[in-house]
Amino acid sequence: MHFLIPRHAVLALTFLGTLISWPLAVSQGLIWLWLAIPCTALFILGVYDLIQTRRAIRRNYPVLGNLRFLFELIRPEIRQYFLEDDTNAAPFSRAQRSLVYQRAKQEIDKRPFGTQRDVYGDGYEWINHSMAPIHIADSDFRISVGGADCTQPYSMSVLNISAMSFGALSANAILALNDGARLGNFAHDTGEGGISAHHKKAGGALIWNIGSGYFGCRDERGNFSEEAFTRNATLPQVKMIEIKLSQGAKPGHGGILPGAKVTIEIAEARGVQPGQDCNSPAMHSAFDSPISLMHFIAKLRRLSGGKPVGIKFCVGHPWEWFAIVKAMLETNITPDFVVVDGGEGGTGAAPVEFTDHVGTPLREALRLVHNTLVGTGLRERVKVGASGKIISGFDMARTLALGADWCNAARGFMFAIGCIQAQACHTDKCPTGVATQDPLRQRALVVPDKAPRVANFHRNTLKALAELLSAAGIQHPAALRPHHIAQRISSSEVRLLSAAYPELRPGELLTGVFRHTIYRAAWPMARADSFAPTYDLGDALSRMHAEAVEAAAPAMAHQ
Repeated sequence: MHFLIPRHAVLALTFLGTLISWPLAVSQGLIWLWLAIPCTALFILGVYDLIQTRRAIRRNYPVLGNLRFLFELIRPEIRQYFLEDDTNAAPFSRAQRSLVYQRAKQEIDKRPFGTQRDVYGDGYEWINHSMAPIHIADSDFRISVGGADCTQPYSMSVLNISAMSFGALSANAILALNDGARLGNFAHDTGEGGISAHHKKAGGALIWNIGSGYFGCRDERGNFSEEAFTRNATLPQVKMIEIKLSQGAKPGHGGILPGAKVTIEIAEARGVQPGQDCNSPAMHSAFDSPISLMHFIAKLRRLSGGKPVGIKFCVGHPWEWFAIVKAMLETNITPDFVVVDGGEGGTGAAPVEFTDHVGTPLREALRLVHNTLVGTGLRERVKVGASGKIISGFDMARTLALGADWCNAARGFMFAIGCIQAQACHTDKCPTGVATQDPLRQRALVVPDKAPRVANFHRNTLKALAELLSAAGIQHPAALRPHHIAQRISSSEVRLLSAAYPELRPGELLTGVFRHTIYRAAWPMARADSFAPTYDLGDALSRMHAEAVEAAAPAMAHQ
């Protein structure tokens, strides 16, 4: 009876094909097996579809319903290779990926016939050029990181590899990235997964990222260990130490690596036991307030032998960042650097709600951090790094103009070693061997071939940045300012980034007179001895509204 229902027509055809083809195969020759075997297999599948209870579509449309799941499985590939627009950045456009591939492979990265972008569309940006461009002989732009308390400052490139842990990335990916950093003389951030043997093998400069799990510097209970820290921090290869407070892709969210994934290599790098769950709490245990964070920074600087120590975080509640700055003022201890991670940052796996809706985007976050340091007179003592979807020389120019001293890139360097944005990082089935611990999959990533591509991408991106600076008449990225970048607001309105993101005056916040709402509301809420606010933001906004009404009352009465 089921065969009489139209939606079962395909099942009926497979039954008829099976019924007819097997006698033909017996009587006419084995050549008919080409029909008999597929028809039989599909008929068996159709019968199973009818009796299974988990998939309604397959139950109602036996055989045919399986196409829905097949197309759903390959939908990302179909969209990426056949339907995706070249400039549709989700999360990175085909044009962005192609640019990295070309620069990494030393292929032509020029484009004919004009821009593909809508120059009159909202959000279009450009750098204003000079009638008197200059010549820049050396594009290896560097800055010195390390304040007065540092005895081992680091001369840092303005483009470096952002934090990606061994465990999230394969051994071969780590080897290729670090060897590329060595070849290009720039830095490689370890990510919070610790310093592995693969980080050490090539000898590239490392920024040791220390998260709340204290991997590589923990005792048996998971607490910070001075002895373990000193052992790694004093390695000549380690140039800076970065305390990770949060990350842009999942700020405020801890993590756990299941014991089944904790291999001997990963356990060795992290200082944990193989086969046991590896916990990364949402909060640090080595400090509990902004002031104790400053003392922790000073301790790490001392234990490392005077190397630069800084913090990395994604901006959330502004008063918490203000509290850290107030602690700097109160203790006279400053981090050597701050890395601002934008909410658009990537990760191997994160809850969708965190990826899409938690964390301040890079531009607003970077401007807040830069302005706060300027407004408290601390900007000269603290260098600022930034990370969040940085691919091209223009991405760098805009980020540096908004207040960063250097840029970090993660996914851009992943593209350089072969990532195709398959977005399978969380499945351990990365098709190119970049984000997997499967030894058979990662062997596809050939380190001697990919390491030079990492260096090529770095060098060619800095050359592109130098060309932009040359056209703008700027000698070094440190001279970039928001007024150098223009942004279209609508088809008839353009403004400079200096208008969108105004600059505070040096020491302005110390006067107690606040020109901007964010500081007027949140700066008084911050306290150096706690991350908690002194009062509720709603109360602050209500008070500000009442003051505004009171100030406007005389003018209203006069009218």
